[in-house]
Amino acid sequence: MSNSAPDSMNEAKGPTAPRDPSQVPLPLDEPAIDFESQAYRNMIDKSLLSKGNNYRLKKAIEKAKRGELVTVAFIGGSITHGAGAVPLHLNCYAYRSYDLFKRMFAGEDGSSVRLIKAGVGGTPSELGIVRYERDVLRDGAAEPDIVVIEFAVNDADDETKGNCYESLVLKALGAENKPAVILLFSVFESDWNLQDRLAPVGWHYELPMVSVKDAVVDQFQWTKEQGNVISKKEFFYDIYHPTNAGHQIMSDCLGKLFEEVDQSSPDIEDDASGKPPLIGNDFVDIKLLDRLNGDRIAVIDEGGFQEADTDLQKAEMDDHSFGTPLFPNNWMHTGTSDKHYFKMTLRSKRLILVFKDSGNEDFGTASIWVNGKQVRTADPHKVNWTHCNAILLYNEQKTDEHTIEIRMEDNQENKRFTILGFGYVS
Repeated sequence: MSNSAPDSMNEAKGPTAPRDPSQVPLPLDEPAIDFESQAYRNMIDKSLLSKGNNYRLKKAIEKAKRGELVTVAFIGGSITHGAGAVPLHLNCYAYRSYDLFKRMFAGEDGSSVRLIKAGVGGTPSELGIVRYERDVLRDGAAEPDIVVIEFAVNDADDETKGNCYESLVLKALGAENKPAVILLFSVFESDWNLQDRLAPVGWHYELPMVSVKDAVVDQFQWTKEQGNVISKKEFFYDIYHPTNAGHQIMSDCLGKLFEEVDQSSPDIEDDASGKPPLIGNDFVDIKLLDRLNGDRIAVIDEGGFQEADTDLQKAEMDDHSFGTPLFPNNWMHTGTSDKHYFKMTLRSKRLILVFKDSGNEDFGTASIWVNGKQVRTADPHKVNWTHCNAILLYNEQKTDEHTIEIRMEDNQENKRFTILGFGYVS
């Protein structure tokens, strides 16, 4: 399977993608699927790509059985956000998986098991790693026992070719409480995902891996007599996202892993974080810089970027039915100032810019300069819906002082542009 996909197969760039993947049509009716059949169980069994080293996951399961606090976290794109599920916050695979884990291991009450859901539509692991400490670890307030990472259909255009993905895996693995890290490989209607690129990371660190692709793709071609359980029309509500039935299947695939690990003998404690990287670990120590903390980290001249944008992409986090605005501590150029630049001086060796995409014609293009040299052009109409876009500005081996300037391009000075934040490695 190819490690890249044409734009039409890229969630963040597909020309046929919905304007906003969180806005989904109501299903016409629920498919008549026998979730108790042997064929269904056979399909789910195929999803278990690897149990990996089970030490960490068994530890989380045993904690839940003792009634101790267990936090199950999910980070990914719009499928993890819940796109296609109705209602999104209760029928998405993340909520269903968390609820299944509770019912399997935490008894009738289940109040000791908590959910962190941090899926954001149309975004790759390059943005996920910038968000991880804020949205998953809650800036140090949370210590997940289980972290499910789902970027198998979002990373086609990852500029780092897996470096950010592996760095995110290592960032999760490296937490002091040693959480179980599960790699989840979702799939598009075209049968495409990036499992061939990403699964080697899981093999390398002996991680549990669950493949929705392995479960459903073959049986899509079968007749009922051959063992077909669900058709593509029943599994997908569009070419990207699962229906309620699809989300349930994803949850049951994770449930298969939970069941197998629970029934297996414990492995010797792993030391996955001590292994050398397979692709790269350049972004493990990345931190978020925004208006909230920027002045403590860098020398900032806001120039004409003095306003805060409140029209932001939102995501229903955790089990919430309401959307949380993403990157509220931002800098926005409105075009009303006589200054059309933003300047920041920062000691670092790696830097990712997160800026806002928008379908609003009021937004214009900006050029990005590092140490006096133009390195990128940021076009907020690349996707054309309100969306967070992460781009790499530099990746160097030594820490040095860098001056970053974001300038509105010629004839764009009266336009808006929003800097949502930066991810930096010191």
